[in-house]
Amino acid sequence: MKPGAGKMMCNQSQQRGSFSLILAKCLKVNKKWAPYLLIGVMLLALLLIRQCKQTPAPAPVPKPVVTDDNRPKDPASNTTDRDKGFDRRASYLEYSNHAKCRMQCRKISQAEVEEIMMQGKINYNKSDLQNARCPRYAVEGITRDDQRVRIVFAQCNEKTVVVTVIDLETDYRCDCPGDDDKYKNRK
Repeated sequence: MKPGAGKMMCNQSQQRGSFSLILAKCLKVNKKWAPYLLIGVMLLALLLIRQCKQTPAPAPVPKPVVTDDNRPKDPASNTTDRDKGFDRRASYLEYSNHAKCRMQCRKISQAEVEEIMMQGKINYNKSDLQNARCPRYAVEGITRDDQRVRIVFAQCNEKTVVVTVIDLETDYRCDCPGDDDKYKNRK
């Protein structure tokens, strides 16, 4: 064979045949071995790709722990976003005149109101979360003396006001401020 004939043969075969045949002719390999050679080259490429992917990534840098000793120590004085759900902390609790009257009439103590506030279940059907001034949450539960009650809390930005206290099982005759003939309780 003349020098450079191998290149000429590779160029011609590239125009006519399949890749394995071209590879066999260019490398002067028997045609039967060309597919095996191609598979070997592909496996070698696959191993190289896997090896590159397995190089360890740099370890993540841990975030520094920031401590602020200037924070208030009293959990009730922490600033909490009161727009994100019902705040059950009793330290912000105030009672409306109407609620005080209803509590006296229905024999429900402030401790029981606070207990229901902490552990009661919110009745979203009776709540008014879209109230323009303060969202109102109707919280239901059972007091220490087995009264089933619903207490309506108006949660404003700086305080939570007890609006009214309702006994769900017993109708009491009460004359409280804000009552009118339409909602008059009857015995």
